[in-house]
Amino acid sequence: MNIGIDKINFYVPKYYVDMAKLAEARHVDPNKFLIGIGQTEMAVSPVHQDIVSMGANAAKDIITEEDKKNIGMVIVATESAIDNAKAAAVQIHNLLGIQPFARCFEMKEACYAATPAIQLAKDYLAQHPNEKVLVIASDTARYGINSGGEPTQGAGAVAMIISHEPSILKLNDDAVACTEDVYDFWRPTGHKYPLVAGALSKDAYIKSFQESWNEYARRQDKSLADFESLCFHVPFTKMGQKALDSIIDYADDTTQKRLKSSYQDAVYYNRYVGNIYTGSLYLSLISLLETRDLKEGQTIGLFSYGSGSVGEFFSATLVDGFKDHLDIESHQSLLNNRIEVSVDEYESFFERFDNLEFNHELEQSAEDKDIFYLKEINDNIRKYHIAK
Repeated sequence: MNIGIDKINFYVPKYYVDMAKLAEARHVDPNKFLIGIGQTEMAVSPVHQDIVSMGANAAKDIITEEDKKNIGMVIVATESAIDNAKAAAVQIHNLLGIQPFARCFEMKEACYAATPAIQLAKDYLAQHPNEKVLVIASDTARYGINSGGEPTQGAGAVAMIISHEPSILKLNDDAVACTEDVYDFWRPTGHKYPLVAGALSKDAYIKSFQESWNEYARRQDKSLADFESLCFHVPFTKMGQKALDSIIDYADDTTQKRLKSSYQDAVYYNRYVGNIYTGSLYLSLISLLETRDLKEGQTIGLFSYGSGSVGEFFSATLVDGFKDHLDIESHQSLLNNRIEVSVDEYESFFERFDNLEFNHELEQSAEDKDIFYLKEINDNIRKYHIAK
């Protein structure tokens, strides 16, 4: 059955901080950030952009009136939930004006949740040939000012419409997931920031990738040579590189060269955004599709990982005409027209985000037209508007 990604889009906040300047402010060698973890810029989220507004902004430009009638399910994957009961999907459903008879819910498993959301959408659509599913991955990655994880923060959302006869990628029936109970990264209820065992987190990621890949290769009788490119979950761009390097020596020279080169294309956007948790793999996928000369019929391997931990390796095949359904100009404009903030300004944004202290005079003055934003919180009720 031909089910896959019909449309895909991302949104990041209007602000960013330069990683070299952040390094200097933290009295570390800038190359530790620029080369060591492979990050150049980091998206900074103002108070008025949360997982709901970012998710709606990522989705609004790819949803047509016809889509709104046919979407039977809205799934939001996040580890930055703003409510322990009400799903962000319900609010996004309302903001986008999707037909009322749709299931809406949230999914959680660290950075992995968007992948089971897609797999669930695929299974659902197998029984509902006339419907579509909207999957949104939306997160704000926050570790605290001057913390060990600070340079791997970021914010953004990716929206995907999953459908029959997709216009971009066909999802293949070959996913292999691997679960292991490990405390590499977690955020207990009530904690503002996650707890991280840094070395263990890197080791757990690579182990999960190797086990998922090895089992996938065994079950499907595949090798690295069968893939034009690989995409990884990208908390920082050097993390996926380490995973790829851990198995690349098993490939022939031609395959090694291709996969190493395509990896750099796949993390180009991530380098300028930072970590967006559940959306990181799919931002990397967009980057690959829009910066590399790919061809119809080629297969892309994808590795999804969520600390705690669950990893999954699966593949997708590019369909005829997929390039006509990418929005390269808009995406590059979004990244290129952001506003740089100083380290002091970034810290002010960060603290006001934590304390829910709005400053619309500052933040809204730079916002684009027709962008959803969180206007106010009254009586613990969030009210969203669209910038005009």
